[in-house]
Amino acid sequence: MSFKPIKITNQADGVTVIDIEGEIGVPEELQFEEPESRVATYRKFKDMVGSIAQIRSPKVLVNIRSTGGDVGDAMLIYDALCSLDAEITTRCWGYVASAATIIAQAASTGLREISSESLYLIHRSVSRVEGDAESMQHNAELLAKTDAQIASIYAERSGRAVEEFERLMSENEGMGRWLTPEEAIEAGLVDRVVERETQRRGFGQRIRAAVGRLFGKLGGEDSPQIPHTYEARSNVRATTPKVQTTVDMMRRAQQLAQPTSLTEIEDPDVGDVRQSFNEAAYDRDAENFRIQ
Repeated sequence: MSFKPIKITNQADGVTVIDIEGEIGVPEELQFEEPESRVATYRKFKDMVGSIAQIRSPKVLVNIRSTGGDVGDAMLIYDALCSLDAEITTRCWGYVASAATIIAQAASTGLREISSESLYLIHRSVSRVEGDAESMQHNAELLAKTDAQIASIYAERSGRAVEEFERLMSENEGMGRWLTPEEAIEAGLVDRVVERETQRRGFGQRIRAAVGRLFGKLGGEDSPQIPHTYEARSNVRATTPKVQTTVDMMRRAQQLAQPTSLTEIEDPDVGDVRQSFNEAAYDRDAENFRIQ
């Protein structure tokens, strides 16, 4: 897995988006060698959660794309999310497994979502240990308690018996079993599937809203403004006649834009600073997008 920092974005519509990708936490052997690669450690995440608390965001969307990592860090992130005074939606993308599924349980009631193309995995905890028989026994006891704690989180959020999740985690000699979105819902691990069409429609409407705000800024007070509305379950902004007006403006601007072309240029003299042909072409296109 790759190391990626947790990213927090405060959107104009009052929704805070948290992106968690790659490995949860950082292996101990890397914590002092590559400080910049530290990812979901609680200290860094606590600082980020503090910034969310300051803006009093009423809605939080947590995008999760991770196949796991450190269980301890995942539980700390889970606790931090649960402590927020906000409506929290967790949305799983791609392969989501192991410790990442603990974070996914931090959603508000009914808001544990999963992409229709995702796969979901829970399993018994794993660790590596060196030492004598007593050390091995101590580690085995810790793993058993960790499994019980994880199963209790799944059970609490799903309203089902702990034994159901203990059995699912123990399949394939403790390696668990990859679940489709429908199977994950049946198991009580997620609440709803985000269909591809819903994702595409939501993305398109976000683009139209952004373009509308751009034209409103460039065109003055009389330019159409896009209202910011948010629907918790679908994450889709409402379409209005003003949105369609903005789309028509965008299409007219596109018709006025000149295609970008590439032209060879001789090497400039030392110290000579000039704008590249690509940059100049982009600037011309931007000027043509300014609707009078």
